[in-house]
Amino acid sequence: MHCLLFPGQGVQRRGMGADLFGLFPEATAMADEILGWSIEELCTRDPHRRLRDTRYAQPAVFFVNALLAQQVIAERPGHYRYFAGHSLGEYNALVAAGVLGLDAALRLVDRRAELMSQVTGGGMSAVQGLPVSFVRRALTETGLPRVFVANLNADTQSTIAGDRAELAVAAKAIGALPGARVVPLNVSGPFHTPLMAAAEQRFRAVLDGCDFAAGHTPVVSGVTGDVFDTGRAAELLARQLSTPVEWVRAVTTLRAAGVTGFDEVNGKTLSAFLTRIAER
Repeated sequence: MHCLLFPGQGVQRRGMGADLFGLFPEATAMADEILGWSIEELCTRDPHRRLRDTRYAQPAVFFVNALLAQQVIAERPGHYRYFAGHSLGEYNALVAAGVLGLDAALRLVDRRAELMSQVTGGGMSAVQGLPVSFVRRALTETGLPRVFVANLNADTQSTIAGDRAELAVAAKAIGALPGARVVPLNVSGPFHTPLMAAAEQRFRAVLDGCDFAAGHTPVVSGVTGDVFDTGRAAELLARQLSTPVEWVRAVTTLRAAGVTGFDEVNGKTLSAFLTRIAER
């Protein structure tokens, strides 16, 4: 049994999707109309260096992921029995599964990116070489109330996020532990933490006005780590902004369901995590 995986923000790069836009002219024109700017120009040339900006990076990654998925799924119809995505990538999973249409999902992603980009003064850092329990203990011992575990990506890889000043202190304390390596991430906000609560509240109002179909293929949620409940879609996608990405739990659920093969669009970020998540 196979699952198709979709990465989130962080995989953006100039030139991505260059060979896709001409193959999907109608979808590309639709994206330009929704966004109010040229998705092809941003992804292929990035003349204003906006791909580093959350506001533009999220729609760009989502749309390229979506076009790649159309290609992959068309080449192997019926091959994928599950879909899953990391943070932003979950929207791609929901489109692939028939829960959301491409245009509706792009509108949501565009609004999501706008609201998330308005939360500033924070940051994120990747923590490698430590179990998350050690990371949480270090945060507790250093007494930093505005730094949180944001992503649980693998058994010894997580992400912390929060207030920029406190994050620097936390990174120094965690980096001093044996085997630990802390790497700052090029993002502008404390994503997947309680500091995103205001953005979550505003986004929830947007989601409440959306229609979600039952879908034809199960998606595993990065919020709960379990199969995505389409009856709670608005709640889950709103919570996604302020709660950790439970990627280890999601992969564990997929494996328990019988998934033995994983493919990934737009890089190998999530595939690399798989090798560091032990069978349970």
